[in-house]
Amino acid sequence: MRLADACTIHTGYTARGRLEPTATGGLLAIQLRDISPDGLVDPERLTRVQLEDLADRYFVRAGDVVFRSRGERNTASALDERLREPALAVLPLVVLRPKRDVVTPEYLAWAINQPPAQRHFDVAARGTNIRMIPRSSLDDLELGVPDIETQKKIVAVNVLAERERKLSLLAAEKRRKMMSLILVERASRMRPKTRQERTSK
Repeated sequence: MRLADACTIHTGYTARGRLEPTATGGLLAIQLRDISPDGLVDPERLTRVQLEDLADRYFVRAGDVVFRSRGERNTASALDERLREPALAVLPLVVLRPKRDVVTPEYLAWAINQPPAQRHFDVAARGTNIRMIPRSSLDDLELGVPDIETQKKIVAVNVLAERERKLSLLAAEKRRKMMSLILVERASRMRPKTRQERTSK
């Protein structure tokens, strides 16, 4: 199924200059820098900006997906229920609004982040200094879209696999530190005694 058939696609808001944060009022804004390396968006860390009279298509809500159309990582992130109010999506973010009877937000983001979709973007990418994914490449992206229940199972298994990966990395790091301590202790025991230590007996 083409991505354009699974969701509606809108480019984010084009800022004409630097978006200055406001201390009170304003609108929540999601920018490229607000997406963590793990692809998560923490609404508590979003800034507010003072803008008015913006079209609704620029705003995202829980259940929408944002796609990074520029940069080395062209991945998608599903917005969860922690986002309790509409937020302005700023270019180079692209808004993907899933057709909920066709695809879940979590599955859509997962599918876009998989190697087949990423290879599609590798072929379509433009730009020499800054990698950019054209809108036509998003529209034409082919995704395997099973039934909703299967989508939910795939996402659940992926969450468990990711948790296992992180725990394995944590365990490996703890083993490395423990081994380092053991070796340091052994090295200190095996060092030659100083003249003072030999004559003190």
